[in-house]
Amino acid sequence: MLISIDHGNKLIKTCNSEPFTGGLIENDVRPFGADVLQYKGKYYQLTDQRIPYHRNKFEDERYFVLTLFAIAREIEATGRYHPGAMQIQLAVGLPPAHYGTQYQQFCGFFLNRGPVHFEYQGKKYTIVITEAVCYPQSYAAAVTMFQTLKRIPRALILDIGGVTVDYMQIRNGGGDMSVSDSLESGVIMMYNKITSKVRAEQDIILSEPEIDAILLGQSVQTTPEAVKLTEKLAQEFISDLLSALRERQLELRSGQIVFVGGGSILLRRQIECSGKVASPIFVDDINANAKGYELLYQLGQK
Repeated sequence: MLISIDHGNKLIKTCNSEPFTGGLIENDVRPFGADVLQYKGKYYQLTDQRIPYHRNKFEDERYFVLTLFAIAREIEATGRYHPGAMQIQLAVGLPPAHYGTQYQQFCGFFLNRGPVHFEYQGKKYTIVITEAVCYPQSYAAAVTMFQTLKRIPRALILDIGGVTVDYMQIRNGGGDMSVSDSLESGVIMMYNKITSKVRAEQDIILSEPEIDAILLGQSVQTTPEAVKLTEKLAQEFISDLLSALRERQLELRSGQIVFVGGGSILLRRQIECSGKVASPIFVDDINANAKGYELLYQLGQK
């Protein structure tokens, strides 16, 4: 059974289930509420408080437990659950800048564990991860729109995530790894700046979901001044980010610029208002990387 997972620093995504925040609470006894997973005698519950950024997601077991959540939710979403042992092939990804040095360790993090037993939402699971394959983020998302990109001589894929902003150049549908890298300038840095500035100037503590709601134009119970300051700082964040990319000799005013990732969806209005991108295309599917991992795995099998 193939399951593709995009282990974001903010959100964990699969192909068919709803994304969820990469945050956990560990308990010795079963906590109240939903989204509870039991593994190795401990109870884990999802939370909106994400795990602080780890460059190496295989430093401890928390991202493995998040992977179990993702596997169970994807199995449930696709109706493939059965009580016996399920063999799982994992397709995962890493930022381009981390890919070369980390992909072997990241794949190894999931393997050689034997049968893994856990319980989620009242169902008992036994899985054996038989294979783990890793792909570069951004390129994976681009694969989902290959039919469009293969006709374009040069395109730049920009994936704005939680911590990293990944970019890769595409020529007639093929990835050019010589023009690919990751900047640690994702939306979590923007959240930190907005939270600090609004607290200092307005004496209001905004949560990340509240900042998201403001930037998406949704109703938020806060002051108009806090909303205005949040919008201003988000526009500055995008302006600085696009300038940083331009300093790397990336041309944003010619060729096709394709924005993917949750940060691009969140900040679409600011990107369009920046005046620094000639013809942006936005991939609105937040699960695009996960779907790209699945396509790349299937192509590899053929």
